[in-house]
Amino acid sequence: MIASASARARSPFVVLVAAIVASSMSYIDITALTVALPIVKAKLPASDSQAQWIVEGYLLFLSALILIGGALGDRYGRRRLFILGIWIFALSSIACAMAMQPAFLILARCVQGVGAALMIPESLALITATYGARERGRAIGIWAAASAITMTAGPVLGGWLTQAYTWRLVFWINIPLAVVVLYLAYARVPESRAEDVAGKPDLLGSALITVALALIVGALMQMQHRLANALSFPLAIAGLAFFAAFVIVEHRSSAPVVPLRLFGSRRFRIANLYAFLFYAAIGGELFFVPFELQHIMLYTPLATGLALLPTIALIAVGSPISGTVAARFGERLPLVAGAAITALGIALFAKLGFGASYSASVLPATVVLGIGIAITVPPLLTTVMGAADADDVGAASGVNNAISRVGNLFAIAVLGIVVATAGGGALPAPAHPEGFRNAMLAAASMSLAAALVAIFLPARGYLQGSIVKL
Repeated sequence: MIASASARARSPFVVLVAAIVASSMSYIDITALTVALPIVKAKLPASDSQAQWIVEGYLLFLSALILIGGALGDRYGRRRLFILGIWIFALSSIACAMAMQPAFLILARCVQGVGAALMIPESLALITATYGARERGRAIGIWAAASAITMTAGPVLGGWLTQAYTWRLVFWINIPLAVVVLYLAYARVPESRAEDVAGKPDLLGSALITVALALIVGALMQMQHRLANALSFPLAIAGLAFFAAFVIVEHRSSAPVVPLRLFGSRRFRIANLYAFLFYAAIGGELFFVPFELQHIMLYTPLATGLALLPTIALIAVGSPISGTVAARFGERLPLVAGAAITALGIALFAKLGFGASYSASVLPATVVLGIGIAITVPPLLTTVMGAADADDVGAASGVNNAISRVGNLFAIAVLGIVVATAGGGALPAPAHPEGFRNAMLAAASMSLAAALVAIFLPARGYLQGSIVKL
């Protein structure tokens, strides 16, 4: 029988390791599935829309429920919700691996999103609650770097498993990771929660935002078939109505899923607008590039994973450096520079196409993209978490993660419209190469917009270890 965490020695390092392994499950799953998705689409088989929903279903429930996931951790215990999220994610991964129909896989991915919505915000919240202010930036940098290192295995592992065996192993690989993190969480991770939390959990608000996002994304997906689709406008109007109801409920709730006091901070508002634009850009790019590589440039799944490896490797190497620099000198400059470099990297992907060489087209784009993301992610995380009080770190993590994933969610749907307007469906097609190029340029514009937003972030400097607000 595993001893409780209270009965054994507690170490911030063990908390950090548990958070890293948990995050790794989600990151490996995302990067490995990105490479395997073209094969999944062909083998099940699935339509363009179903292939998008295999990703969008996960992002929908992650985006909507991560809000209450962070808040529930503050209320009932971050360790408790962390463990529950691991169990849900692991069991739904088994269901994904056993799916025989696209609809069942989409459903299992939705449940997987529920688990991730509990698991991911508590990972970062446990780190923030365990480490002091002086060590927090370095710990977050290590978390980002270690998570990126595990992500490095995702594209290659996913490509190899899909090509040599079956795409189903992409989901089975989550199980040993889940076993490790559950052992650490039960045995060595201490519990933490907010001291003063009143009112009942805002389940109504969570339900409203989930329905709102589903309807709005559904409207965008309908527009991929035809911009003036008869269903798109009613769905969009209904989605906006549910979103308005969500805002009203949040204003009236005694314990809102999104504490509105968080948005009293200008740094928090700007950082989250930045996160939406930045993650929309890279999420859209990472969804469409594997289809271009496999369908147009005729790469194998393994070759696709290897082609994307420089990006992940550079994130792993550069994130600790970026986190340290931002902790010492402030976040504004790296956020501006990182998003601008990321925009350039995404724009370079527009050169991909039939007959393009790896060295001249794929490699430069992956390298520049990796540098841009590595510069950006740790400063963004420290900006968001540093703008919240200690009792709100779970909610702040949930809001930021939700907004980031909503960016992914909307980008895939919107860029699908960009691809579809060139003809040939919502995914890259040999007969319509301009669709993919336009999508990459649109994604690059999103990242460039994030760089412009970061200019307005209140500056913050550091002098001899003390924060000096400018």
